[in-house]
Amino acid sequence: GPAWYHKDLSRAAAEELLARAGRDGSFLVRDSESVAGAFALCLLFQKHVHTYRILPDEEDFLAVQTSQGVQVRRFKTLSDLIALYLQPNQGLVCTLLFPVEREKEKEYVEDRDYSDGEDEKPPLPPRCGSTSIPFGCATSGGASNTPAMQDGVLESTTNGLNTVSHEYLKGSYSLDLEAVKAGASSLPHLNKTLVASCKRLHSEVDKVLSGLEILSKVFDQQSSPMVSRILQQTAGQTGEQELESLILKLSILKDLLSSIEKKALKALQDMSSTPQLGLSQPSCRKAKSIPVQAFEVKLDLTLGDLTKIGKSQKYTLSVDVEGGKLVVLKKQKDSQEDWNTFTHDKIRQLIKSQRVQNKLGIVFEKEKDKTQRKDFIFDSARKREAFCQLLQLMKNRHSNQDEPDMISVFIGTWNMGSVPPPKNITAWLASKGLGKTMDEMTVSIPQDIYVFGTQENSMGDKEWVDFLRGVLKEFTEMEYRPIAMQSLWNIKIAVLVKPEHENRISHVSTSSVKTGIANTLGNKGAVGVSFMFNGTSFGFVNCHLTSGNEKTARRNQNYLDILRLLSLGDKQLSSFDISLRFTHLFWFGDLNYRLDMDIQEILTYINRKEFEPLLKVDQLNLEKEKHKIFLRFSEEEITFPPTYRYERGSRDTYVWHKQKPTGVRTNVPSWCDRILWKSHPETHINCNSYGELCGTAA
Repeated sequence: GPAWYHKDLSRAAAEELLARAGRDGSFLVRDSESVAGAFALCLLFQKHVHTYRILPDEEDFLAVQTSQGVQVRRFKTLSDLIALYLQPNQGLVCTLLFPVEREKEKEYVEDRDYSDGEDEKPPLPPRCGSTSIPFGCATSGGASNTPAMQDGVLESTTNGLNTVSHEYLKGSYSLDLEAVKAGASSLPHLNKTLVASCKRLHSEVDKVLSGLEILSKVFDQQSSPMVSRILQQTAGQTGEQELESLILKLSILKDLLSSIEKKALKALQDMSSTPQLGLSQPSCRKAKSIPVQAFEVKLDLTLGDLTKIGKSQKYTLSVDVEGGKLVVLKKQKDSQEDWNTFTHDKIRQLIKSQRVQNKLGIVFEKEKDKTQRKDFIFDSARKREAFCQLLQLMKNRHSNQDEPDMISVFIGTWNMGSVPPPKNITAWLASKGLGKTMDEMTVSIPQDIYVFGTQENSMGDKEWVDFLRGVLKEFTEMEYRPIAMQSLWNIKIAVLVKPEHENRISHVSTSSVKTGIANTLGNKGAVGVSFMFNGTSFGFVNCHLTSGNEKTARRNQNYLDILRLLSLGDKQLSSFDISLRFTHLFWFGDLNYRLDMDIQEILTYINRKEFEPLLKVDQLNLEKEKHKIFLRFSEEEITFPPTYRYERGSRDTYVWHKQKPTGVRTNVPSWCDRILWKSHPETHINCNSYGELCGTAA
C-alpha cells in the first residue's frame, strides 16, 4: 500500500508519528477506531494535528465528512481521494505535502489522555482573569470569525509558496533525490525553487534597507555605509549566492530595526539637554505617595445581647500612610470637633467581626500600657477591608521590624487568543471590572508581588516581561524586578516583585509539563514557579487544559499529570505531590471546565444575573465535590458572569457556535478562567477581589 497508509495504527500513535515529523503538511491515513470501513486523515499544521473523517457511502464510495449543505466529493479509492488533496487549495487547513511512513520495530501504547486534534481553538481575542491576596481578579473574553467551510473542511488562504513548492514536490524533487543517491551534496532544483520564491522579496528588502540606512545616518553620522556596499556586491548574483545574500540582508535589516530607535532616542536626548547642565541627569522618580484616606464610620454601641445604648455617634477615621498615624475625629452637634491622633505603634490590634461584615474593633494603646477598644461600623465590608489594608501598609512601612508580617499578591490569568495585548492594561492590574473588586481607596496601592499567567500568548518571553515591567512602572511608578519567567509554547508565567523584596526571595525554581497531543507538542499543559519569601514557601501554577464540553475526564487527567510531574519546591519533598509542598500554592489559568446545561437556559440565567444555578452545574465544582480534583483547594465566591466566550470588545454577547470539519459545534458560556489556592491550615489569607475584565483589558 501507499507509504502514507497505516492500517491498524491507533489515534495516539498517529499523533506521535506526526509530532515527530514536525513539519506543516505532514500527513498520514489510518483506519477509523470507531467506524468500520472508515478512515481518518491526520494532518499536522501549526503544531496541531487536524483529523478529517473519510466515510464510505452505500455504494462504497469514499468522501471526507462534510457539514450539512456542502457538496460531497466521492472517490472510488483512498488513493484517488488523497491525490485530489495533494493539490493546493482544496479546502484542507493546509495542502498535503509530506507523507509520514510508519516507524519500524516500535510498539505504541495508546494513552487515553492524548488530544484527538478535533478540539483546538482558532485564535481567540483576549480572555483574562486575575486575583490578588489581597487578591484581585479580572478576565476578558472574545471570539474571532471561524473560516468558511469548503467541502466540509477548513478553507485556507492561498499561500504564494504553495504553487512553487508543489511544482517542486511533483517534479524536480525526484531529480534532486536521484542526484543525492548518486552522491551529490547540493540540491540545485530546490535552490532554483527557493530563488524563484524569493524573487520579489529581494527588491522589497533592498528598498527598505536603503531608506533605513539614510534614517540611521541622520541620527548617527558614524554609522558605516555597509548597506550600500552590500547592495553593490550582491547585484547580479545567481543561485546559491543569491540566497546567501538575502539571508545576510535580512540579518542586517533586523539589526538596523532594533538599533535605530536607540540611536534616535540618544540623539534627541542630547539635543534636548540644556548647555548649563552639561550631562543630562538620570530621572529619579520616587514611588507614588499614598494620599491621606478618610472613612466615615459610626461608633458601635451595642452590647453582647444586641441591646443598643444611646445614639450611634459619627466619626471620621483618617489614615495617613506616609505620616504613620491614624486620626480619630468625633463629630459634635455644635460643629466642634474632638480628635485624637494615634501613631502606628499605638494601634495594637484590629478585630474583624465575622457576624457583622462591616464591623471592626480597634485596640488602641493609652498611657502606661493601658489599652482601649472601640468598635466601628463602616459603610460596607469593602470599606472595612480597604481601611485594614491601609493600616497594615502603614504599620509595615513604619515599624522597626526588618520583615513585613503580611504581603499582598496579585494573580492574573488571561487567555490572549494569540492577539497582542492593548497598550493599556491598568484596569486589569487594578482589578477593575465585574465581580468582587477592590475599593477605590486601595486600588492604586502597589502589590508586593505580581504573578501573570497567560495562555495563547504569541509574544516572546523577553518582549512580554519588558511589556509587564513597563505597564507596572506606569501604574505604580516603581521599577518591579522580574524574578522568574517560564513558558511552554504560548503558555507563560511571569513573576515580578517590588525592588525592596528582591533580596528576600530565594530558592527560585521553574518547571513545565506537556499534556497536549502525544504529550509532545505542548499545545496544552502547565508552567510553574516556586520560591521562598523569607521563611514562607510559595508555588504558582498556570495551566491550559484540554478544551471541549465533553472532555471533563481528560481535563481531570491533565490536572493529575501536572500535580504529579511538575517539578517545583524543596527537592526533599519530591515524594509529595506539589499541593503539599508549599505554605501557599496558587493554581490558575484556562482550566476549560464547562457548564452542563442547555445553552438557552444558561443565557437566560446570565441575563438575569442569576449565577447560583449555573455554579451548581459547573464541571470544576462538580468534580471537586467528588474529590477527583483540587482536594482542599479554596476559591473565592464567583459573582461575575462566565468568562468564555465573549464576542470581541463586547461585555454581554457570547459566541457559542464554532464551525468544525464535522459540522457546527456548540461551546456553551462557561467559567473557563479560574484561580484557586491551597494554604497551610494555620496561615492567614484574605482574598480582596476576584472578578473579570470583559472585552479587551483596558
